[in-house]
This record gives sequence, C-alpha cells and structure tokens, in this order.
Amino acid sequence: MGDPEILRRLGEIAPVHAVRGNTDGGELRRMLPPSVVVDLGSGDGTLPAGGPIGPLAYVHHGDRELDLDPRAAGIALVVSGHSHRPEIEERDGVVYLNPGSAGPRRFTLPVTLARVQVEAGRIQAEIVEVVDG
Repeated sequence: MGDPEILRRLGEIAPVHAVRGNTDGGELRRMLPPSVVVDLGSGDGTLPAGGPIGPLAYVHHGDRELDLDPRAAGIALVVSGHSHRPEIEERDGVVYLNPGSAGPRRFTLPVTLARVQVEAGRIQAEIVEVVDG
C-alpha cells in the first residue's frame, strides 16, 4: 500500500477492507490484518451479528497461503493480490480473483483493478484495465 493515507482517502469514497502484503511494514503491518472476511450483502461489508446477509469474500495477500477451506467455510469469493497478475478463476464453486495492481506498473503486467457484482447471490467479477489519459 505504501502510505496509510491512501486507505483513509479511499475510505472517504466507500468502505475499505484491506490486508497487509509482503512489503508492508511499520504502521501498515500493525494496522492491517493478514486476512479479513467481508459480507458482500451488507452495506459496509461487516458481518452482522445474526449471520451473513450475502455471499462471503475472503480477502488475503496470496492464494497459496489459505488457512481455511473456502467452500467448507461458506466463502464464495477469494481475493488475493500477491502476484499482481490479474486473474479470475472458478474452482470447486468458489471464485478466485486477483485484481492485479492499480498502482504503478508492476513488471510487464497491465495496470488493472476488478469490479465485482453480486446478483441473486452469484458472484460476477471482471478485470478492468486502467488506461492513462
């Protein structure tokens, strides 16, 4: 992430659920969890006391580090970003999404983000390339 101010400013636009990455240190490492579960049916993504309203997303840094079985845990979407390689894949009924990187270009990869929509409880994800100009 670089600067915690980025998260604060994004939070002024919409709810933010961020996790720490392998290069996050200092303040970011202290303030960000390694993973977070987000309720895609609630307005702010938090899990209501009575249980989830919509599909659940598991957000973490890299999909090779999963500490749970997403399907068994009721997770519909796994979001990770370590490789910065944009990708959408469905495995065993779970959508795995790497939105890529929307910051400075990484390696030779495109600058991308992902858009996720939930319709009738189903996850629909798309990769969006960010174009300068």
